[in-house]
Formats: sequence, structure tokens, C-alpha cells
Amino acid sequence: MKSNYLVLIICLLIACNTSKSSTLENSQTRESESLHFSKVDFKKSNLTSNNYVNSFTLNKDAFLNIHFTLEQPLIESLKLLAPNLSQDQLLNNGNFQFSFLVDGKKVHVENLNKGAGTLDAKTTKLKYMVPLLYPEQIDFWGWFMWLRFMKLSGGQDILTEGNHSLTIEVRPYLKQETVKVGAVLAKGTISIKVAKIQVDENLIPVQKIQSNSGWEVSKDSFDNRKIEALNRKIAEKRFENINGIIVIKENKLLIEEYFNGEHRNSLHDSRSVGKSFASTMLGIAIQDDFINNEKVFLKDFYNLKSFKNYSKKKDSVTLKSLLTMSSGFLGDDNDYSSPGNEENMYPTDNWVKFSLDLPMKKSKKIETDFTYFTAGVVILGDIIHKSVPDGLVSYADKKLFKPLNITNYKWQHTPQKVGNTAGGIQLRAIDFAKYGQLYKNKGTWNGKQIITKKWVEKSLSKQVSQAAAGIKDGYYGYLFWNKTYNVNGKDYEVSFCSGRGGNKIFICKDIPYVIVITSSAYNNPNAHPNADKIMKEYILPAIIN
Repeated sequence: MKSNYLVLIICLLIACNTSKSSTLENSQTRESESLHFSKVDFKKSNLTSNNYVNSFTLNKDAFLNIHFTLEQPLIESLKLLAPNLSQDQLLNNGNFQFSFLVDGKKVHVENLNKGAGTLDAKTTKLKYMVPLLYPEQIDFWGWFMWLRFMKLSGGQDILTEGNHSLTIEVRPYLKQETVKVGAVLAKGTISIKVAKIQVDENLIPVQKIQSNSGWEVSKDSFDNRKIEALNRKIAEKRFENINGIIVIKENKLLIEEYFNGEHRNSLHDSRSVGKSFASTMLGIAIQDDFINNEKVFLKDFYNLKSFKNYSKKKDSVTLKSLLTMSSGFLGDDNDYSSPGNEENMYPTDNWVKFSLDLPMKKSKKIETDFTYFTAGVVILGDIIHKSVPDGLVSYADKKLFKPLNITNYKWQHTPQKVGNTAGGIQLRAIDFAKYGQLYKNKGTWNGKQIITKKWVEKSLSKQVSQAAAGIKDGYYGYLFWNKTYNVNGKDYEVSFCSGRGGNKIFICKDIPYVIVITSSAYNNPNAHPNADKIMKEYILPAIIN
């Protein structure tokens, strides 16, 4: 009898283990096949499983999408990570995490911010279709995620010519004091063939500097191979929409290159590079005694009580706080939900009124906490315009552009016909270099002091830490940025103007260079990282060594 019981128990154990093994195997199979790929235009096709593919050709196929189905909504997976948190707390601190693996090696991990995806998508949705690659920009987080994988994390450099595998894993994550990550919700792999990028080889050699530049041409050498390697990257569109590169060494023109249809006489829209010009003109207006100094108050120019949301804190706002993006107004261009975001200002018929109507942020300390605030620079432009003879544009032409022999330029205007200091100045790349060299020369040009040396020093110095805005080791001067590049183990500090699209004017502190990059990658999230990579990996190594 005991023998029969023993046989029965053994049979049950075998059956149980077989069932568990089968369940595990099925689970693993479901996981490995739970994320699929398609390569058709999601805007034109009603995608089904018939569209799923196992292979993709990079640089040839125009579209790439992923598809996955959850067993339960995302919110349920987030609850497993923190059962004690409310739904609002979970959704404010968690979302999907995507991992990109190339040939089995993890290359990019992205924790989606809380704004990616709707409330319904996170609480009820099970089936997802996420477009990753599309031939033009689309307003979808998947498109930006693919760009970050390719450009910021180096996916495009790892996916070299030949055959590779790309695996994408989807997990839930929750960020509190630390980041908690849940189990894999979906996973899939696709074979990627990387086609050779065809380029016009005539675009690769260093471009010869043409005559009549307005600059003496430098006879110093540089590493041509580095610049040609950069030119190849631009030709391959690995650095998108680069238009011009100018390098000035010791007041002489060392490198002058143009791309993508622009040339020496092209007027380039440099966007927020124009903000720095507002700083320049304020300094000149102070120098000419039209404005006392940068420490004067906003209330000295406007009856602040006549605008909405008046508070005594507004009476403490100085011109310096506007110069250093630390005025305390409730405006943040990096937060689309912010009332003072610049995109809310542009449709209005009076940008100054829009700006002065904004409330103050209670937690912000004036002249201490940095927040990128374009509307504040519009106020500065209006103050200069009202304070100087014949208005801002005429004054700038007389006091800045004519002394620099800059005659070909355009300046956009606000609805009140004031020069747009938010970023509306268009110059030739070679003339942006003049502007940078003016600061490198501590305010002098051809022996004449255009800006006081003291104002230049204040403008380029580290006035305010950008830590409050989440920028580690970042500092801001008087509408100039500051940062340090490390090249071959050595630090090189720069002050610079910066505009959307990757536009830069770099003024090197301890080495004799001014560097200009003009770019029209205006809505590309990689535009500024691309400029940094160009500086760190190509231009600085080429000219320093």
C-alpha cells in the first residue's frame, strides 16, 4: 500500500514539474515574442500583425514602429513597485522604461517622463503602437526616444555597416529617492542591416578660405584629418543641419566652412544667440549714461501696480536678475505647462504686457535661482528701446554693428515694433565671429573700446549657478552661458551664446580661439548635444593639437 502511495506522489511531482516547466517555457516564449516591429507609415496604414517584420535596413527603410500588448495596464505594474502610493503619486513618479540593446549590449535606457502618454494610456490601455523612426519630425515621445538612442547614446556609431541585432525591452519604473524597476513587460528583437551611407566625396576636404573675408587669414596649422572626419559626419547627416563652422585664432581666420546650402553671405537665424546682444546693448546704454546700472529696479521703468498679479516681490526685480535669468517670475521655457513659457507669449499682441502680467514664484529667490525665461529678455529689450536715442535697433546699428563693420543683417521685431531681443538677429556666420572676438578682445575692436572691459568681465563670469534648473556644474553670466570641455584629460573653459537649433558662439577663456557653429536643427532634441560633440571630439582636438 505504501508503495502505491509512493508511486502516486512521484507521478504527481513529475506532472507538477512538467507543468511548471511548460508554464515557464510558455512565459519565456511569450516574453521573447511580446514586442514586435513594423516598418510602414503608421499615418497611412491600419497596422495589424500582418505588418510585423523580423528585419530592417537602416539608412534605407524610412519607418520603424514597435507593437506590444500588456497583460494589465501600466498602473497595475507601478502598484507592485510601491503599493502604498496613490495613483496620482505613481503616475507623477513612474512610467515605462525602455532599454535598447545592440548585439546584446545595452546601449540606451530611457525612463519616460510623466508627460509621455495620456492618463487613459497608463490606466486602461493594453495595446501599444509606438513610432520610432519617421522621415520627418512627429510630435510623439517615441520619435524623440529613437533620436536620443541614436545620437546621444551613440547608437549610430555602434550600428556600423553590416548586420546587427536590436533588442528592445519594456519595463515599469518608479523614481522616488532611488529608481525602482519592475519585471520585463515586453521584449522583442529585430535584425538590422546597416547600409553604407553614400556621400559626395567632394564635401569632405577642408574648404579653402576665399578672399575678401574681412579677416586676415591665419597661417597656423591644425589637424586637417579631424576637420575632414567632421565634414564626413556632416555629409552623412550624422550631425544634422549644420550650416557653418568658423574658427578664429588670435584675431585671424583659421577655418571657414559652410554646408547644406549656406555660404559666406547667408544670413543665419541663430535664435536665442540674439539674447546675448541684449546684454551687449544694455552694457553700452549704461556706459553712455542712458541707464544708471544693472542694479536698478524694474519698477523704475514701469508702474508695476498697473499690471496683473502685482506683489511687493515684483518691486525687488532688478535688471541684473533679468540678465541672469533669476528674476523670480513664474516663467520657465523648459516647462510647457509654465504660464510664462515663451510659446504662450508669442501669440499675444503685447509681449511686454504678457511678461509683466505674470505672477512671481514664491519659492524662487531673486538673483539666485536660475530659470530660463525668454520673456524677461523681451522686457530688457523694451527698457533699452525706451531709454536710448532713436530706439534699440538704431542705437545698436550705430554703437555696435557699424564699429564692427557689420552691414548685412536683419533684426526681427516684436508686435510693438521693438527689436526682438528674445532671439531675432540674423547675421552671417563670419560676422557672428566678429561679435565673439569683440568679447575675446575684452570689448575692443580695431583699438576702440566698444564695450567696457568691466562689462565684458561681468557678462562672461559665473553670475548664477544653474543647479536649480537641473544643470550640473552649469553657470550663467549676463545672458551668456558657461561650461567646461575636457579634451585629452585637460579642461577648457568657454563662455558662449546659445540658440535653438545648435547655434553657438564660443569664447575660449585660456586659449586664443573664438568658434562659431551655425545650425538649423531647430526642432531636433540632439541639436545642442551635437554642437557639444563637434566641439569636444573634432574642433578642439583639431586646433589644440
